[in-house]
Formats: sequence, C-alpha cells, structure tokens
Amino acid sequence: MKPNIFLRRTSGRTQGRASASTLLAVGLAAGLALAATGCAKSEDDKSGDSDGSKSSAAEGDAGQVVSSPGAGGGKSCVIGDYGAKKLDLKSATVGFSQSEKEANPFRIAETASMKAEAGKRGVKLLTANAQSQFSKQISDVQDLIAKGADLLVIAPLNSDGWEPVLRQAKAKHIPIVTIDRKINAAACKDYVSFIGSDFVEQGRRAADRMIAATGGKGEVAILLGAAGNNVTTDRTKGFEEQIEKKAPDLKVVFKQTGEFAREKGQQVTEQLIQSKPGIDGIYAENDEMGLGAVGALKGAGKKAGDVKIVTIDGTKNAVRGIVDGWIDGVIESNPRFGPLAFQTLDTFTKGGKVAQDIVIKDSAYTKDNAESDLGKAY
Repeated sequence: MKPNIFLRRTSGRTQGRASASTLLAVGLAAGLALAATGCAKSEDDKSGDSDGSKSSAAEGDAGQVVSSPGAGGGKSCVIGDYGAKKLDLKSATVGFSQSEKEANPFRIAETASMKAEAGKRGVKLLTANAQSQFSKQISDVQDLIAKGADLLVIAPLNSDGWEPVLRQAKAKHIPIVTIDRKINAAACKDYVSFIGSDFVEQGRRAADRMIAATGGKGEVAILLGAAGNNVTTDRTKGFEEQIEKKAPDLKVVFKQTGEFAREKGQQVTEQLIQSKPGIDGIYAENDEMGLGAVGALKGAGKKAGDVKIVTIDGTKNAVRGIVDGWIDGVIESNPRFGPLAFQTLDTFTKGGKVAQDIVIKDSAYTKDNAESDLGKAY
C-alpha cells in the first residue's frame, strides 16, 4: 500500500514537533483540517517528490505529516455514499477499540492520544481493550455498539474476520475509521477511512539502514510481526524487495514470528543465535521484538554492535538503544492518531469528503540524532 503522494523532507534537519502550538488549517481532501504540532524531519529524506511534482500536506499530532489524497487523485468518501446521516460530533458518542495489551509503548501512546483528543473536544469516548485476543475484540466492538456508540475508531488486531462487526455497524449506519492496521473490506462501503503509515515504505527504509550498517554484505534475520495483518506483510515485503534490489550480497537467511512481543522476540533470537551464530544483522518489525533481540544478544555474551539491529516504531527504549550502541536505526511509526481520527470523523459527519487512505509520513532515528531527539520518542 503506497500513499497517494510521497512528501520528501530536507535531509539532515530536525524541527521540534511537540513545541509548536499554532494550529494550521490545511486542506486534506477538500475540507479535512488537521491539528498540527510541528514536524520531525527524517535523516534519510530528500527534497522534491518522487514524481518530480510538488505535493500538499497536512500535519497531525506530534509530527505526523500527511499526504493530501485530493492532490494525488486518491479516492474519497462522503456520508451519503456510506449510508450514514449527518451528526454533530460534539453530541456524539465515539467508541474506540484497542487491540493489544498496553504493555506495548505504541499502544499506550495510541490510546492516550485518543483519550486526550476526545477530552480536548469534549466528546464522549467509550474504550475497550482486546488484550491481544481477536475474538474479544470482535465482542468488544459489538458491545460498544450496544452501549450506544455513534461512531467507531478501531485499531484492528487482525485484518480478516471483521464481517460480523461490519454487518452490525452497517445496519445501524455507524461510520468506522481504522487506525494503524487495515481491515480487508471495502472502503466507503464497509468502513470510511484507514489512517496509518505506508508500511511497505517503512520496510524499505529499514532495509536502507541495514544496508548502511552492514555494508550491504552478509546474512540477516527477520523477526516477523504477528501473522494475519497487513503491517507484518507490508513491512516484510518492503524490506525484502529493497534488499534484493540494492544489496544482493545481503542474504535473508532466517525468518520467524516474534508476535510483536519483547519476550517472544528474545526467545526467537536465542534460537537464531544457536542456529546462525555468525548472523550479521537482525531486522525486527517492531521495537519490542528488537529490544528482546538485544536481551538475547547480551545473554549470549555478544557486545554492542556485533550484530546490527534495525527496528520500527520509535519508542524511547529503542531510541535509547541507539545511544547505547545496541541498535543501529529505528524507523518511526507514529501512534498519535487522536487528532487525525477525530478530525476525519468531524469532517465526515458534517458532510465533507475524507480520503479512504490517509497516509502519514514518519521520521527516523539514527546515531546522528538519537540522543538529541530522544525526548520526541514515545
């Protein structure tokens, strides 16, 4: 899944995100105005667009830079097409379904962002946490509907299996926005919009960091995320395709799921060290698995830098791992979806157009900026 427009940022410059307080009114697909708090620049971004044309963008919470789907010709959704009725968001009840246990910093930050934005807008928010159990998430969302949710924001655990919820929501004309992960259903028919990162591009950027760290030669392992969702599939696809294209002498020799969990990531890495003691690099598809890999390497008597590690997320612990020398790069995946999700719902319920895919642009951390930008991590 690619964004409608790639927004490139100037290399080598970092602008503070959380300190900006001015609200910028920027068009997102004919009427989507997003709250901005500044923008973090990536160390490997280049000026100019990939197609040679300029693009417009909006900024979301804590540095989320958003492609403007309207400028790129992306599909949009309006309330009449979806089959819902206009309503005032301030008087509505929003249900939020979190997928995973909030021991994960990404999920902590994601839920906190939703609660903060609801409080800021004075909107009633009902929340549920599936505790990493898909069957519970289905029943959670059905319960949110039964409790009177007029609108739903879902962070899906899996991409498949949502038919019971979609049928029930459709029958009650309840708009659904998904964040972070997609569901395999029809946009503007079964749900309104997806808000998240370009996960294939994240995989490519992780591959670029791994190539730089290893010199483009050797053997690397992939700690896969949980099966059954588009994040794992896309981050793997982007990484492997980029390695094959740019560094054919860098071979992926091991792939196993770490289920996006630190403990599982450590267990898998312990097995990796036994089967591939000379492994040169580890690509972990989230920070928690990467930190588990660090624990396994320490337990095996390895030194910082012996095995190059690249991860995706942007948690404080992982960025601190760069400062300490154990991790070589972290590609950010910004979890602060609250302002984007609520603004999307607000625009949609007033009758405005919203993009079916709202793709954010993420920053990155390397040895050059990890210490100075540690405060921006979550």
